[in-house]
Amino acid sequence: MKISSLLTPGAVLAIAGAMAVPAMAQETAAAEGPVAVSTHTVFILNSLLFVVSGFLVMWMAAGFAMLEAGLVRSKNTSMQLTKNISLFSIAAIMYYLIGYNLMYPADNWSITGILGAFGVAVMEPVGVAADAVGDLSYASVGSDFFFQLMFCATTASIVSGTLAERMKLWPFLIFTVILTGILYPIQASWKWGGGFLDAEFGFLDFAGSTVVHSVGGWAALMGAIILGARKGKYGSKGEVHPIPGSNMPLATLGTFILWLGWFGFNGGSQLAMGSVGDVADVSRIFANTNAGAAGGAVAALLLTQIIYKKVDITMILNGALAGLVSITAEPLTPSLGAATLIGAVGGVIVVFAVPMLDKLKIDDVVGAIPVHLFAGIWGTIAVLFTNSDATLYGQVASIVIVGVFMIVTSGVVWVIIDKTMGLRVSEDEELVGLDKAEIGIEAYPEFTKI
Repeated sequence: MKISSLLTPGAVLAIAGAMAVPAMAQETAAAEGPVAVSTHTVFILNSLLFVVSGFLVMWMAAGFAMLEAGLVRSKNTSMQLTKNISLFSIAAIMYYLIGYNLMYPADNWSITGILGAFGVAVMEPVGVAADAVGDLSYASVGSDFFFQLMFCATTASIVSGTLAERMKLWPFLIFTVILTGILYPIQASWKWGGGFLDAEFGFLDFAGSTVVHSVGGWAALMGAIILGARKGKYGSKGEVHPIPGSNMPLATLGTFILWLGWFGFNGGSQLAMGSVGDVADVSRIFANTNAGAAGGAVAALLLTQIIYKKVDITMILNGALAGLVSITAEPLTPSLGAATLIGAVGGVIVVFAVPMLDKLKIDDVVGAIPVHLFAGIWGTIAVLFTNSDATLYGQVASIVIVGVFMIVTSGVVWVIIDKTMGLRVSEDEELVGLDKAEIGIEAYPEFTKI
């Protein structure tokens, strides 16, 4: 049927009347002031923000897997892929069993402000009634659990890359159980669960430069010190022997995936989407997050050209990630220019921190310690420059407290695992590669078979 045959005079008048209704409603609203958003609508929009942001952050797990697969040698690729999918799955189970309530105890602290509650996470009943929404949180428990779980898993992913190419699989996974189930949730509760860093120190860490990134960085640093360097990395006279990664396209893809996922990481940390102001803030966070990454990448690009006379793609990749980590502590209040500069400092940190670690003979395969620990510390301090609510004492003291906690606890766990199970593979296994020695499936079998 042709559309023209439907447009009778009566139909035209009906359509015109219907079109006039929204206009009249808008005029009325404008005259009477802003229309209040219902509790149900806020609940739905906030839950939607958590869910969408959560699966963006979950996609970062793929980014870590690809980044690490590209920055290790081909003989260790399957090992890194195994670690990444395993740690994510372990984090999901441990966060359900103990981590979520430890991190968000509400009024059920075991030790007020210090140690949260013990117990499994519980969601709302199936098909919760609409009239019960007002009695619930501002977002569904399921959406909040899902979103926060992704941050927990990210912390473990940071550790994986640093300790690549010489560590056994099962000791790493056991450490992941402790990190995701106990260590990360306890210190996160001190800030995001309403604990003492939030209540007494006024600590500001919007999306986790310290709470997530430096925590993973501290755990990685302690593991690297106790585990030791890869064979052949450092000479007897202090010389450094570079060990190039196997696949720069994969590493670059991983970086772009992480960059994309970071919009959920920071944007979702607004924790609200039920008002015009909240949505505007989320979009501002997206723009600043992107600016921070760009600043870090360009700073590393320029600096490697100046220092080494050639551009280093691995430094650019880590420069972008360091920019993202740097802006994570406060992605809302900076201007675009300030966000770019904050990220650029992160990129500079990476270029100088990587050779510094080599001088100390601390072998970080993917550069996670400069990116997540050093840039995380910088980003937490940088909050002072754009957010007037931050205090120097509150920021620095909180960095130190979290750092000491992670150095002591992760160090003890690493030592216990080392003494009981051993952390390192044998020299022969390291030489042949962990894909053969630990996994049994090579990522690139055609490279080694005639």
